[in-house]
Amino acid sequence: MSLLDEAKQHIFEIIMALVGNDSLVNDIIIDYPPTPAMGDLSVACFVLAKVNHQPPAQLAQDLAARLKSDEIIDKVQAVGPYLNFWLKPAYLSRVIPAVLKADYGYQQPNDERIMIEYSNVNTHKEYHIGHLRNICYGDAVAKLLAATGCRVDKVSYINDFGIHTAKTLWEFKKNQAAVGGGYILGQLYTAASQALTDNDAGKQAVAQIMKQIEARAGEDYKLWRGTRQWSIDYFTSVYDRLKIKFDQTYYESEVIDEGRDLVAKLLKQGVLQTSEGAVIADLSQYGLGVLVLLRSDGTALYPVADLALAAKKFAKVKLTQSLYVIDNRQSLYFQQLFKILALAGWQIKMAHLSYDVVRLPSGMMSSRSGRVVTFEDVYEETKHKAAAEIVKRHADWSESEVAEVAEAVAVGVLKFEMIKVGADKIITFDLNEALRFDGFTSVYLQYTAARISSLLKKGQAKLGGALPVEVLTEAKEQALILALAKFAGAVKEAGGRYEPSVLAKYLFDLAQLFNDYYQSVPMIQSNPDLQTARLALAAAVRQVLGNGLELLGIELVAKM
Repeated sequence: MSLLDEAKQHIFEIIMALVGNDSLVNDIIIDYPPTPAMGDLSVACFVLAKVNHQPPAQLAQDLAARLKSDEIIDKVQAVGPYLNFWLKPAYLSRVIPAVLKADYGYQQPNDERIMIEYSNVNTHKEYHIGHLRNICYGDAVAKLLAATGCRVDKVSYINDFGIHTAKTLWEFKKNQAAVGGGYILGQLYTAASQALTDNDAGKQAVAQIMKQIEARAGEDYKLWRGTRQWSIDYFTSVYDRLKIKFDQTYYESEVIDEGRDLVAKLLKQGVLQTSEGAVIADLSQYGLGVLVLLRSDGTALYPVADLALAAKKFAKVKLTQSLYVIDNRQSLYFQQLFKILALAGWQIKMAHLSYDVVRLPSGMMSSRSGRVVTFEDVYEETKHKAAAEIVKRHADWSESEVAEVAEAVAVGVLKFEMIKVGADKIITFDLNEALRFDGFTSVYLQYTAARISSLLKKGQAKLGGALPVEVLTEAKEQALILALAKFAGAVKEAGGRYEPSVLAKYLFDLAQLFNDYYQSVPMIQSNPDLQTARLALAAAVRQVLGNGLELLGIELVAKM
């Protein structure tokens, strides 16, 4: 139990003893006041007052008069219908040694086993910043769920069998392209999409290529296999640079035949139906319309593979929940897929974690039109600009020092920009804003942590053994300590809501509090106890920044 959870439980028990009504056990909600000046914790008295037949403000006044300070509570004050509590500084300060333990903010393991599927990319296409949002959001959610005690299986599903592959190969063959990398294949796909507009002969040629791929025979199939591997190798290089690993990767080509067998089985069971030669799921009675699985010519659509993949995943491990990270344009489709799986007998809890699109400052992206920012381009540009900024600040650094820090900064920028806003919000990716040292950026957070590292080195901080944290009585010190105590709650909320932006905003607020404090008080001074305590507080802030950024997939740097 965290320090604040302990304090909340203490306050809850005191109030329950005073009101003497066990029926209110679920109605006492302890939250945070809107501003630090109004206290550390707060209880709304509306429901309590209704049961006690009193105006809420009057009940708050009565309870405040009866509550006494103790080893945890410093003072209590009624503010309108709210009962506000201030915690004792000596009690709150206990959080500092707790924070300095590396696992601070992580919860004990529980019985939940969750599989989360993300980075569902297409071979033979670009890897662009829209894909970047998916993988960064999915990986952060996976880390947050693990931090809340769940066992998490991270899986990726790659679409390597769609018509897009045939379009790319058509362009490849047409130009006799001598390429050997997945990055180039995306450019060929864009060119093919543009060249096939109003090109019936080209479309027929693409259809013939697709038939060979589906039949798994012929020269086009051999070309598909080779170029598919180029894409897979390229995706692996992207994941390596982002330091993201999956427990399992599935491919559409490996489950499509199983999917056809499953469709036949569900057709016999009456879960699916035939209509004009096609196989469909008529979900109209559930308000979900009709989903086509097999066309009238027998060719399969992507729900066929998705059903087989779900069956394969569910059979592999015993799950309590299965999560799918896909953009919000697929919301109806996943409702349909989940309903089919439920009708087929799978009772596993399933959820679609949707997110909105990524825009360029000039508008939307489109793979077909070629108006995309590829991962390769944005990664290299970010690293280049980060290196230039570092050189301006540290002209004496070696090339290897600059390169190492620039890479960590670049990865941090790309990840943080993809998760710092709510998943339901559109992202307008602006690299210049993302590299600012003074805004809501990963650079600001990394720089704050590096500043603390420099401070600790300068102060020769020795933080082992008992720490004199009781001397930290300044208002800004207490605000920082309270913020540190809220870290575990921020992790829990972010994981529970599948919302990494909650943690990102918490870390930014913490960094702002520290930088304001750092500018306000002398950290290195003659009073040894005060210096040790303040350096311990700074170290605790750095620890939380490190723990929090790690959950977002971002590394700290020792200097910056």
